[in-house]
Amino acid sequence: MHGHQRISSTAIVASVIALFAGAVGSSYAADNDTAWQKDHPRQEQVNTRLAKQNLRIHEKVQSGEMSKAEAATLHQEDRAIRKEERMMARHDGGHSTKAEQKALNQQENAVSKQIGK
Repeated sequence: MHGHQRISSTAIVASVIALFAGAVGSSYAADNDTAWQKDHPRQEQVNTRLAKQNLRIHEKVQSGEMSKAEAATLHQEDRAIRKEERMMARHDGGHSTKAEQKALNQQENAVSKQIGK
């Protein structure tokens, strides 16, 4: 490795997650919302929550409170929730109903409990 600095995959993942979380967090303010976010508030809420959970999982792995295997399982559960959210929206003209949002939030609550505080 002559003259090249080696960057760990963990550092790259942390940077990507931080950028994504920052974008989600800053876009959450009403004055910064995109047209899609304004037109799809239920989906925006679900997606913002999923992004925050993703960051929490990553932080737990970095601190040693969670194994990579546990994190992979939780990430898989979150991906399934996101996929379900997209399927639900396709069936409702691109929007999620209140009942669908409630069901997705209950699933996210279960993942959140597994992540811990």
